[in-house]
Amino acid sequence: MEHIVIIGNGISGVTAARHIRKGSDKKITIVSAESDYFFSRTALMYVYMGHMKFEHTQPYENWFWKKNRIDLKKGYVERIDTENNTLHFAEGDFLQYDKLIIATGSQPNKFGWPGQYLKGVQSLYSKQDLENLEVYAPNNKVCKRAVIVGGGLIGIELAEMLHSRHIPVTFLVRETSFWNGVLPSEESAMINKEILSNGIDLRLSSNLKEIKSDENGQVKSVIIKETGEEIPCNIVGLTAGVSPNINFIKNSEIETGRGIKVNRYLETSIPNIYAIGDCAEQREAIGNRRPIEAVWYTGRMMGETVAQTICGNRIEYKPGHWFNSAKFFDIEYQTYGWVWPQPKDNEARFYWEHESGKKCFHISYDKNTREFIGINNFGIRMRHEFFDKILTKKQTVEYVLEHLADANFDPEFYKLHEKEIVTKFNTQNNTNIQLKKKSWKRIFQTN
Repeated sequence: MEHIVIIGNGISGVTAARHIRKGSDKKITIVSAESDYFFSRTALMYVYMGHMKFEHTQPYENWFWKKNRIDLKKGYVERIDTENNTLHFAEGDFLQYDKLIIATGSQPNKFGWPGQYLKGVQSLYSKQDLENLEVYAPNNKVCKRAVIVGGGLIGIELAEMLHSRHIPVTFLVRETSFWNGVLPSEESAMINKEILSNGIDLRLSSNLKEIKSDENGQVKSVIIKETGEEIPCNIVGLTAGVSPNINFIKNSEIETGRGIKVNRYLETSIPNIYAIGDCAEQREAIGNRRPIEAVWYTGRMMGETVAQTICGNRIEYKPGHWFNSAKFFDIEYQTYGWVWPQPKDNEARFYWEHESGKKCFHISYDKNTREFIGINNFGIRMRHEFFDKILTKKQTVEYVLEHLADANFDPEFYKLHEKEIVTKFNTQNNTNIQLKKKSWKRIFQTN
């Protein structure tokens, strides 16, 4: 019986295992050094904040794996012998495979800062990170202050978590405005205000120089590079992005760049070895997407795709239109299509912001053809299906605004802003767009 071995029990690896089982009777083994069972990484923050217990982050009961004949092995892969199809473990044992799927995810970036391996220095990625937070930052008596280094989505999640336990937080962001390498200036400025309004000590244009130790090898303080200021703290969150977790691949025959190089079928340079999820790097980027995408839903899609190939239906990985979502304290964020930090030469923009400063709507379109290119929503929930179809059909910005009521996914008791948005667009562009009444059923069931 053909043996499929999957290294990594995150969303990519587990999705691949589930779909291989659906399509075959092959022997399946999932290898992980992190945890016994699959859990949702995106839910870790809610465990710390008291909204759920860790066992609630596990989508499947413990009996699920045996019932579905998916073997689980706890162990750290130290080396892959591609010539003999064998995994060698740090514990000294080995495991043979017929086909191998590498789904080892990401690891937090560390840039050689002095003190970066001290006790109390961590990221927010693994189950162990959650456990360490309970040791070094259980409350504001043990942890008098936390310092977070890096202004991405993981950083703001960690800030919200610590804030929920009333732990003072200093947030070091090297950019001039929060996440302005991704967001246009208007949205970035809104998030700056939201962070500050929650009592976070936000330091823009600030870099970490050094993490200082106490006599027990634990964090005592950090030094800011630009000013030399020393900030006493008990925990340091390193959230300056992630990189593919592929150190153990480096001494194998598998071709790597920043990640493990794969083609459109997620095949590596070695026959019968595949890579999926955060650790995979497309040889040629797909459209405007980055060659490496550390995104939950793309990892799931890769798992489904590679399972089809292994079950005899070789298909390309096609992630479709770009979308993403996140949360910045109380402001929810969605993006569909492309809204770059700076518009490209062919692009025009329309921006609307609510007087509360907690809702905005930013749309990008081709100024010549009027084709809709992308949208950012903050504080207003929009339907994924609506924009997916709009992007596929290459509809105009005017069409999107006419049917904006169909895009809204907020509950009925939420105040709606479509009329105000369309009125502003008409005023700025000398147009006469009329907002159509909701026609969700007509648009999506008859088209």
